[in-house]
Amino acid sequence: MQRRTFLGLGLNAAGAALLGAAPARKEASDLILLGPRKVPVTRLAVGTGTNGVGGSSNQTRKLGLGGLADLLEAACDRGVRFWDSADQYGTHPHLRHALRRVPREKVAILTKTRASTAAEMRADLDRFRRELNTDYIDILLLHCMIAGDWPERMRPVMDVIAEARERGIVRTHGVSCHSLAALAAAAADPWTQVILARINPAGAAMDGPPESVVPVLRKAKGAGKGVIGMKILGVGRLRSRLDECLRYALTLDCVDCFTIGVESRQELEDLVSRIPRLGAAA
Repeated sequence: MQRRTFLGLGLNAAGAALLGAAPARKEASDLILLGPRKVPVTRLAVGTGTNGVGGSSNQTRKLGLGGLADLLEAACDRGVRFWDSADQYGTHPHLRHALRRVPREKVAILTKTRASTAAEMRADLDRFRRELNTDYIDILLLHCMIAGDWPERMRPVMDVIAEARERGIVRTHGVSCHSLAALAAAAADPWTQVILARINPAGAAMDGPPESVVPVLRKAKGAGKGVIGMKILGVGRLRSRLDECLRYALTLDCVDCFTIGVESRQELEDLVSRIPRLGAAA
């Protein structure tokens, strides 16, 4: 397995950020120190799970093992060194393939588990690391929490993840939310260090309208949690409003970074070029 070397992502913006100098404009490659554990990620994450279910996604179906690995490597070449995966998407082998050419310490890996018991979580930790060929996971999330009482229901799983964090197997942990009740619980829950939340200006594929979701995310940020935006384009429904959606995400004071499921090199290059322009006034 690729060994644990928490050296950061080696980003262009890293030096300025660590010295306290804010970059002149927002870039896809900006370094973000996420949540209370200050895990370094980039402002943009490459999502690998568009319509991801049953162990596959748009990315795996369209690009295959080598094609998705090439796209992840291309993103790193452009300074975007944050990969968003999940067991449900079936993309661990694709990340592993990309790690043959990308040094492990140069990328932040986020993945998600559907484990519902402590035993399942222990098995997932071992399997995920084998599939990724790494001895640590940067960000591990409980996947798709819906119930408002998930912190009580999932406590045995959460305890296993917390122990893994103490052992250095997981750097930080949290939850991806798919209801407003689950999101509110995440904002209040002390175990939750990172929240993956659905957010866009139209309320498409979200937990509620933006005016209901944003105050909850602000509460989470006020509690020191890291917030990653997802469904920025509403699962593709808002692609005709791309600039509006990106500008909205870049302007929100309660979103640290965001993930977008790209499916081609052209789409990646377009996002990388748009973000500085749209983020200049954000």
